[in-house]
Amino acid sequence: MVLFGKSPEKSKTVLLQAFFSRFVLGILAANVTFRLQPAVSGAIVGLLTSLPEAMATKPYAGILGTGLVFGALTGLAVKLWVT
Repeated sequence: MVLFGKSPEKSKTVLLQAFFSRFVLGILAANVTFRLQPAVSGAIVGLLTSLPEAMATKPYAGILGTGLVFGALTGLAVKLWVT
């Protein structure tokens, strides 16, 4: 989203922040287990991981939406891969 968005600032720091934010989302969504379905668990992790970034940069819908989707997909992928 940072690469293709309309943000005027695309510095190395902003790109690294976006990369590591999504990297951590994938690691946490794959390893955190709640007593819920894995896709829901991943979506919760994705939402919570994306919330600080969304609050800092202001495009709430895009960042929180991708966090929910990627978190849910990661949780689902781990469930399908492990079982």
